[in-house]
Amino acid sequence: MRSFFKIFFASLLALIVFMFIGALIVIGIVASATSGDKPEVGSKAVLVVDLTKQYKEQKEEDALNFVSGNADENVPGLHDVVRMIEYAKSDSAIKGIYIKAEENANGFAASEELRNALIDFKKSGKFVIAFGDVISQKAYYVASVAHKLYCNPKGTVDWRGLETTLFFLKGALDKLEIEPQIFYAGKFKSATEPLRAYQMTEPNKLQTSVYLNDLYSHILLSARDKSNLDTAQLHQLANTGAIQTASEAVRYKLIDGVKYDDEVKAEIIQHIQIDPTRKINFISLGKYAKAVDFSPNEGSRVAIIYAEGEINDGKGTDGQIGSDAYRNLIRKARLDKNIKAIVFRVNSPGGSALASEEIWREITLAKKAKPVVVSLGDVAASGGYYISCSADSIFAEPNTITGSIGVFGIVPNMKKFMNNKLGVTFDGVKTGPFADMPSAVRPLNAAEKQFIQSAVDTIYSTFKGRVAEGRKLSVEMVDSIAQGRVWTGQRALTIGLVDRLGNINDAVKCAARMAKLTSYQLKEYPESKTMLEKFLNKTTEDVKVKAIKEEIGEEQYIILKQLKNIRNMVSVPQTRLPFELTIR
Repeated sequence: MRSFFKIFFASLLALIVFMFIGALIVIGIVASATSGDKPEVGSKAVLVVDLTKQYKEQKEEDALNFVSGNADENVPGLHDVVRMIEYAKSDSAIKGIYIKAEENANGFAASEELRNALIDFKKSGKFVIAFGDVISQKAYYVASVAHKLYCNPKGTVDWRGLETTLFFLKGALDKLEIEPQIFYAGKFKSATEPLRAYQMTEPNKLQTSVYLNDLYSHILLSARDKSNLDTAQLHQLANTGAIQTASEAVRYKLIDGVKYDDEVKAEIIQHIQIDPTRKINFISLGKYAKAVDFSPNEGSRVAIIYAEGEINDGKGTDGQIGSDAYRNLIRKARLDKNIKAIVFRVNSPGGSALASEEIWREITLAKKAKPVVVSLGDVAASGGYYISCSADSIFAEPNTITGSIGVFGIVPNMKKFMNNKLGVTFDGVKTGPFADMPSAVRPLNAAEKQFIQSAVDTIYSTFKGRVAEGRKLSVEMVDSIAQGRVWTGQRALTIGLVDRLGNINDAVKCAARMAKLTSYQLKEYPESKTMLEKFLNKTTEDVKVKAIKEEIGEEQYIILKQLKNIRNMVSVPQTRLPFELTIR
């Protein structure tokens, strides 16, 4: 009995301590979130653009950063970053920009937006200096706009061209005796290739080669502007492996010199003219976002609805485009009389065909009530394009990945695997021949295969019709550029899938013009959760993902995600990008 009470009171004390600590954390979050104090930028400040951080469509605020006092480390959204760089042009407190140019966690279109914002910032006459120990090609693409770009003397500048490698499961499925019964419309619709082929098909190789070279051409042009070498020479440098060290990058004028971190900081000190013993007033984008008002806040409202992630049926979760949630958001903006125009920002590889149709319907209704302008981000393909095509106007970056107008479906036959590998058999009773359709434990018969292929063909026909109607093209024209083919934004402009090249700011200005607004303020959706909500809603998922990534590595985690995506595609018709793009 004594032992029981000893354990009981020890557990009770632990519970009380835990609740006390939890209460302090919640109080800290509430206090931090409700505090109206703005941080001071100070004088002779240098704004830091860290390319290793991924600037998603909306800001990411970690509630634990507030508790730990690291709220400045929260990552602003891409649109916020672009607007802050523009604001910094005329901010007398900001003397220049320092670019951390190691890896670049952002996609090609996002990098284009950052690059253009930095080019515009240089018009102010303020300095832009970039530095990295090991500079990746995508980081180079952004950092090459700097007045001075430096690399660690013992570091490297990656200059070898771009590549993408796909993995194929067909051989493994053969060994496991799993038959992936696949149905698709569009000869370029290669989403199912990993399940039905041992290597890339010729149509997929063609489309991948075209868009990969389109993306690479932008990197070559950025290097041409920096080095004054022509693109053919720069391509040859990559093909011959001529640049293996930072010194060789200097030799070919890809960068301005080799310096250690302290030497770069010394140069910045000279620019801002402070005592060499003083610490440089570096301002993170997270801190700057809290310190200044960079968004217009007068006049009528223009709504920005950020649609980022896979398109799923139902409400969806954070990081997904749930059909129910986004249908309600678009409807809310449509019915709000204070909102005069809508900008729909899409960054999605697609997903459920039905969910895409439901969101398309709401955009179509919204367009009848007020101007609707779409801005395409890194990827707006397949379902991502489906939900965009009916807008009044569509903007894209030259290196946006879009198109992929096609449909597919998967119904796995696990019968032989279950029977021969596991010794599991199945039997049952049904009231009709199709009552158990689709079934994963028996093969589809000819009639069932025809049913599913007909459903896929019908969805594909509807998809093409939506595009034809929205883009004012003939169905025949759409069919010729559809077939599941992936296009870059630059090529999409020439074939009529987009109207203009430009970023989200350009789309906002266009929407305001269409609504005849001389001044406006922005209303962003989905609305940000409070710090307390974020803390209470925070699950173990983030911790789990981080642990998996650390254990197996980033590239292996991407493969794991693709396997999970394949599982989620089963028996649900998909308008989805052919594969998860991993370009190095």
